[in-house]
Amino acid sequence: PDWGARGSRRYIRLAIEASLTRLQTDWIDLYQLHQPDPLTPIEETLAALDELIAEGKVRYIGHSNLSGWQIADAEYRAQLGAHPKFISAQNEYSLVARGVEAEVLPAVNAYGLGFLPFFPLFNGLFTGKYTRGGGGPADGRLTAIRPEALARVNWDAMEQYQAFCDDRGITMLEATFGWFLAQPGLSCVIAGATKPEQIEQNIAAGTAWTPSAADVAAVSAFFPA
Repeated sequence: PDWGARGSRRYIRLAIEASLTRLQTDWIDLYQLHQPDPLTPIEETLAALDELIAEGKVRYIGHSNLSGWQIADAEYRAQLGAHPKFISAQNEYSLVARGVEAEVLPAVNAYGLGFLPFFPLFNGLFTGKYTRGGGGPADGRLTAIRPEALARVNWDAMEQYQAFCDDRGITMLEATFGWFLAQPGLSCVIAGATKPEQIEQNIAAGTAWTPSAADVAAVSAFFPA
């Protein structure tokens, strides 16, 4: 049991050993705190992660779902305690979920962290497989698991975006990857896949289109923050 304190030294020590056993490896390249822990001071979390780095079990540390002020506080506490700093931040970010632009991305860029967006395609919406009248794949996440999110989609904006892509001879997937990779501080696009061919499509989309500043602004305007 973690008693809700997954940033505690006790839980971190248990979790790393379990992860190393499952992965059958001696170290983890990037070990990320998945959620802020309201019960544990960040100093304790940083000190415990510092131990793992010193022992060679972890090479670098990151965090996920921290707010802007929590990112700044973690940076300050790491300096104060002479602990290794977090090098990455992972938060939800997509064209229809742009809340991180207000505080998280400015904090990430100010402190030199790499940013990793999760749900960048909004559960497949920005693959181009979903339409106003036709819905989407029967086994798609939005169709099967999150129909309420699909019901809230602004289809006028989606159709304008599709027309933008058609005018440039690119797919919506390629345009979305291009938009993401043009954002300052963004290191990688974590896009889920359920089939091998989807992995290949995502890899190809990463280099298929390099947008101009005007293109980036146009795409952003379809889905204002």
